[in-house]
Amino acid sequence: MKLEGLRVIDLSQFLPGPQLTLMMADQGAEVIKIEPPGEGEPGRHIGVRDGEHTVFFRNTQRGKRSVCLNLKNPEDRESLLRLCDTADVFVEAFRPGVVKRLGVDYDTLAARNPRIVYCSISAFGQTGPYRDLPAHDLAIESLAGVVSLNLGNDGEPVMPHVPAADMAASMLALSGVLMALYRREKTGLGDYLDIAMFDSILAWTPNITGQVFANKRPPIVKHERSLGGSAFYNIYRTRDGKHVVLGAQEIKFVRNLLQALGRAEFVELCERGPGPHQAPLIAFLRETFAARTRAEWIEWFAGKDVSFAPVHDLREAFDDPQAEARQMRLLDAEGREHIGIPIKFAREPGVARLTLPALGEHNADYVGSPGAASH
Repeated sequence: MKLEGLRVIDLSQFLPGPQLTLMMADQGAEVIKIEPPGEGEPGRHIGVRDGEHTVFFRNTQRGKRSVCLNLKNPEDRESLLRLCDTADVFVEAFRPGVVKRLGVDYDTLAARNPRIVYCSISAFGQTGPYRDLPAHDLAIESLAGVVSLNLGNDGEPVMPHVPAADMAASMLALSGVLMALYRREKTGLGDYLDIAMFDSILAWTPNITGQVFANKRPPIVKHERSLGGSAFYNIYRTRDGKHVVLGAQEIKFVRNLLQALGRAEFVELCERGPGPHQAPLIAFLRETFAARTRAEWIEWFAGKDVSFAPVHDLREAFDDPQAEARQMRLLDAEGREHIGIPIKFAREPGVARLTLPALGEHNADYVGSPGAASH
């Protein structure tokens, strides 16, 4: 596997850091998760429990090794430093300044191991006026303007239902770590990465910054191409109370559908781009889709070259034949489900090790005594 032979020390908790190290574990890295005494990783206790572990813990911590250390204890801290002497990557997600107080900051580790790639993931990064503020995904998405784009039919902001800031930071951190490892092959030196969730989600907005940058104003959400201002990038209710979407705006798809529906005169509205002038077409499509059930529309669209999709619930999504074909739903030996590996290589494909560590299970392997967690 691509990352076989790499040793990763993971002090992070919740989602961005653990997701990063999960992706590395799936590609062969040895990931040593450092957990605090007591309850350990918070993900052990978040959400629905399915068997011995929560589903959240299962989908962020599989294939890792658990070492339980109290970093306020000098002996345990020294055990961690010795582990870091042999590590390639170190990941932490404390508030800025905490690792310095604990004595496991980048300068300390790099002085002992100059090859180490050290990744800090935090809400706002290590600099700036917000660096010390506590924040999780919702607050980050709000300050970054993303929640303002998620409006309900009443025009009010709605809760973002996918942790986009968490996941954006995780994926950019993975990219940065791999870049630093690649560069290390030439220089022999590691590096320090300062990844902010705030920066990461801002970097995900290139398709909606037109008015922001060109005209110095926020977008009018309902007029934006990808936020409701286009008939062919929109959600429609069906007769049975379910929903479907049109998900592409290329004119060839517009023509294909409107000709099939006998309303080619509406094509001209789409040729003029998104905006309020498309309201008559949106109204027509709402009325049209409301006349049949979701299942009937799936059958009707079969074979037509139009970007159409039913709105699945998440259970339907993981049961979909496409998810099955792509192995995005995996079963362990007990028949419990795991999210699959999204990074797929032709050579040396990743392998999801569907085992989960007990808290401190691997202390004896790495720090010499299973009793370290009792400090």
